[in-house]
Amino acid sequence: MQLLQRLPPAAPKAARSRAPGVIGHSWPWPATARFTRQYSVTPVPALSECLAPSVGATPPAVAGPGPRQQLSVYPSRHLSPTRPRYHSSPSSSSQNAHSPSMEPTIHSIFENKTGSWQYIVADPSTGTAIIIDAVLDYDPATQEISTSSADMLLSLIRKEGYSVSMILETHAHADHLTAASYLQARLAQEQSADHRPAIAIGEHIGQVQRVFGEKYGISPDEYRNVFDRLLRDNETFALGSLTVTALHLPGHTPDHMGYQIGNNIFTGDTLFHVDLGTARCDFPFGSAESLYRSGQRLLSFPSHVKIWAGHDYPPGGPEGRPPVPYTSVGEHKERNKHLKVGVSEQEFVAMRKGRDEGLAPPKLLHAALQINIRAGRMPDLTSEGFRLIHLPLKLDRVKWHSGETTQ
Repeated sequence: MQLLQRLPPAAPKAARSRAPGVIGHSWPWPATARFTRQYSVTPVPALSECLAPSVGATPPAVAGPGPRQQLSVYPSRHLSPTRPRYHSSPSSSSQNAHSPSMEPTIHSIFENKTGSWQYIVADPSTGTAIIIDAVLDYDPATQEISTSSADMLLSLIRKEGYSVSMILETHAHADHLTAASYLQARLAQEQSADHRPAIAIGEHIGQVQRVFGEKYGISPDEYRNVFDRLLRDNETFALGSLTVTALHLPGHTPDHMGYQIGNNIFTGDTLFHVDLGTARCDFPFGSAESLYRSGQRLLSFPSHVKIWAGHDYPPGGPEGRPPVPYTSVGEHKERNKHLKVGVSEQEFVAMRKGRDEGLAPPKLLHAALQINIRAGRMPDLTSEGFRLIHLPLKLDRVKWHSGETTQ
C-alpha cells in the first residue's frame, strides 16, 4: 500500500515572495510543504525491517508528529556563545604539519531538534570558506519545510565576509534534510555565478542513490548528477591557502567521508562524543567491521588532532552536559565508550550489531533519504502541481479484500 505526501499547488505569481526562513519560488520548492498523514497499524518497525524491500509493495513517505525545529548556537567552551568560532592550534607532529597561519577558523553551529552539528570552516588569510552538513528545517507534524537554520548560516557568512567555495556532505543523512541545494542557490546569487559553490560528497553516493531510488520509486533523472563533485579517498582540494583531504570512512554508510583540514577532521556520523561512542551501522551496505576500521584510521592520527562530530545527543537531557562539537584523538583513545584502545574488532562488531538491533529508525528517515539523495533538491512537480514523497506502511497481518480488512 502506498501513501503519497502532497505539497500544495504552486502559488500565483503575486504570492511568490521570499520571506526570511521560508523557501521562495526561485528555488525548486514551494513556500511550504503540507502533506496528508496516515499512520501504520503496527508499532514502529526496526530500521532493517523499515528499509528492507517489501515483496509486491509499491515504494512509498513519512509522517509523524514532532516539534518545530529551531537552531541554537553552541556555547563555546572558550568563547562567547554568540561567537561559535575556533582557531585550531598547530602542531609539528601532525600528519600534515601546518604553521599557525595555516590553521582554519571553525564555526560550529548546533541544530537542536535533530542534534546536528553544522560547520563553516574558513581560511583566515583569504576569507574562503566551506560549509559542512548544513540542515534544512523540516517539521514532520505540519510537513512544512523552511530555511531558518540555513539562513542563520548565510547571516554568519555575510557577517564574516566569507566567500563559500564548496558545500560538503559527509554522507546521505537519514536523520535530517540537507540544505545544500538551497544554500548553493542563495550563494550563487550573492557571490555571482562565477562563484557558485559546488556541492560535493563521496564517490560511493551512487550506490546509496540506486538503493533508495528503487526503494522509493524515484526516477534516476531526479538524482543523477545532482552532486557537482564526487570525492575519492585521499583526494585533496584547496580551501584558500589551506588544503582539505577527503577521507573515506565507510561503516555507518558506504558513501561516508571525513574531511581533514590541518589538525581537524570532520567525521560526520563515524565517531561521536566519547560518552556516546560510535554511529549505527544498520543501513543498507552499512558495516560494523568497516566502521571499526574507519575508527582505527581516525585513532591513528596524533593525539592532539580534533575529531569534529556530526551529531551530539548529550546524556541527561537539559540537565546534562551541553552539546560538544569536538573531542581529541587522545580523548577518544582513552575514553571512547565503544572504541577506546584495547577494544578488539570482534568485541566492537558484537557490541555494535547488538545495539543496532534495539534502535528505532530515525524520525525523519523517509523524508531525509528521499531529499538527500537529490542533494537537497525537492521532488519534481506532478501535473497537478504537487511535490510528493513516499511513506512505506507496515500493515502486520492486515489484509485488504473487497474493501474490508481481515485479521
